[in-house]
Amino acid sequence: MSISKKSIGAWLLCIVVAVLLALAGLGLWKRPDHAIRVATASVSDVLCSGVFVSGLAPDRVFAENYAADKGLALLLPHLHYSVDRVHRRITTDWHGRFENVATYYPNYGCALAWQTPDASTLQAASGAAGPAETEAVVNPSDPLIRDALARAFEEPATGPLRHTHAIVILHDGNIVAEQYAEGFGPDTPQIGFSVSKSVVNALVGILVRKGELDIHAPAPIAAWKDSGDPRHGITLDQLMRMTSGLSLAEEDNGFDPVSIMLFRMHDMASYAAQAPLKATPGQTWEYSSGNTLLVAGVIRDKVSGGAPGLIRFAHKELFDPIGMRHVLMEFDSAQTLIGSTRIYASARDWARFGQLYLDGGTVNGQRILPAQWDTYSSSPTLDSPYGSGFWTNVAAKGDTQARIEGMPPDAYMASGAQGQRIVIVPAKHLVIVRLGTTVDPPNYDIKGLVRLVADVSTAIK
Repeated sequence: MSISKKSIGAWLLCIVVAVLLALAGLGLWKRPDHAIRVATASVSDVLCSGVFVSGLAPDRVFAENYAADKGLALLLPHLHYSVDRVHRRITTDWHGRFENVATYYPNYGCALAWQTPDASTLQAASGAAGPAETEAVVNPSDPLIRDALARAFEEPATGPLRHTHAIVILHDGNIVAEQYAEGFGPDTPQIGFSVSKSVVNALVGILVRKGELDIHAPAPIAAWKDSGDPRHGITLDQLMRMTSGLSLAEEDNGFDPVSIMLFRMHDMASYAAQAPLKATPGQTWEYSSGNTLLVAGVIRDKVSGGAPGLIRFAHKELFDPIGMRHVLMEFDSAQTLIGSTRIYASARDWARFGQLYLDGGTVNGQRILPAQWDTYSSSPTLDSPYGSGFWTNVAAKGDTQARIEGMPPDAYMASGAQGQRIVIVPAKHLVIVRLGTTVDPPNYDIKGLVRLVADVSTAIK
């Protein structure tokens, strides 16, 4: 579903094709070296996250994320990465060139060389660090749920491996079962990829509740302030619903605007704001992380204080009240939250986030999100499977049929690449979190997820 983490195999396959065309005198308008730099940046970023944030062995991270990618086979002999544990740094190059470095900063996450966080950002991130989990892993008492978890962790006889890392099940707000792969536990922060977009949705919701943003008014983006600009009328709602009409294709080939934005640009929101219109806003749906970075830029400006200000705001208004203890957020050089893909949290944290929406935006009697924000976020956009920061299971507006066969009709979810999922099932008072590394785009073992949700829904009385 979500494609926030770039598929390195697809990139490199496109690179090979581009090089061959260039050698034949064709496709000279392409720059394969740019796409290769995107690829090495992605590898460094993902390895840095897995090794230094989640605490995994680098060979395991590379094997799960890249080794199974068929498009990588031709280039593996010349793709090299090195791990500097002293400086907590990953360096990746291809054929000895196109080097990219990602460095880990405690309580913050990883940053590519041009995204190095300043001292005030690191201080804010350190001050926001939460306490460790003290509750032991909750083993399921129900044999049906125990069997459901076993199936979800089991590797198929054929096809892509699931590499399930964590599952947490909440019923009526309580953890009734959880299971972790070796190397993971209740305190392990894990990258959300496009689940991060749902956090951006929540931050906007908080500002709406405070009366500081109107999602149906023109988005306050400086580059569009001229009323004669055709993008002037684009609203925050259209950006969050991916109906902005902007030319910000997310094609995962290293040449597309989103790949360039995420792995080449210092100021991602400003880059996205330069995109021209290719469709009338509000009329067509196209998934693009560029829309989310524009929203993140609006949040940055509204909260003020740059990255440190947003870290403090997010923890005070969202993470701390709902009990998210292990959240890390990464920013670009303009101190804009990389809200499309680069927020980490533990599996329990992600479950608590889902519970906030299941409970209508309140926790312990405290309203965090506006009334009906959960309904707004989960209502379908045009004829797409997307709501506002969440994926819906309703086929279209006014349609009560389930879009995903076997999934409860009222279910909706936050979804990220490789199968990062927070499934919310209101009728069953359920939140199910599944995290892992399933290299099977674009659906990332959706059948396995449907089976897990169905099994747990059946077991819950």
